[in-house]
Amino acid sequence: MNLLSLLLKSLLSDSSLTQLIKKTGLTEAALKKLLPLAIPLLIKALTSNASSQTGLASLLGALTQHTSTKSMDLQLEEADTEDGAKIVHHIFGDESDANIDNLARQSGLSSMQVSSVLSEIAPALMSSLSAANSSAAASAASASPFSALGSLFGSFLGQQPDDDDEPDQSLNGMQLLSLLGGFGGLR
Repeated sequence: MNLLSLLLKSLLSDSSLTQLIKKTGLTEAALKKLLPLAIPLLIKALTSNASSQTGLASLLGALTQHTSTKSMDLQLEEADTEDGAKIVHHIFGDESDANIDNLARQSGLSSMQVSSVLSEIAPALMSSLSAANSSAAASAASASPFSALGSLFGSFLGQQPDDDDEPDQSLNGMQLLSLLGGFGGLR
């Protein structure tokens, strides 16, 4: 099962949905419509961000700050939404409003509701990617965390990250998901 499937399975579990319903006030149906749209978009943006050396280093730094091994529902219950909002803005950058508005249109929710859900799930998303990176680093015992993440992203992209800050716009989230599919599971 790939990372996207694991994330969605964890986020759409009864216990996780219960937490998101409590925290956002949205219905189960609304969350089940939004989450399968939001997770691939977030992963796509992360993939694009990690296509430069600077972006890759920034992502590694963020992953070291999000290492929770708690179950998804407990991570959602304890989510720091202020941190989550910062994560979402960092992932989407200048396209934050456009991406949130697009998700709102696709899901039938307001932009404020979409933003709320993304802020709730972002820390857990980062912890999940951190676990995948740790698994990749453990697979290559002599690799540093940076080289493991670089390999994870770079080998998948068919190249090592560029030294410049310009992301490769041809990347997509499904590519990253294919690469991460063999690494680690969610707790």
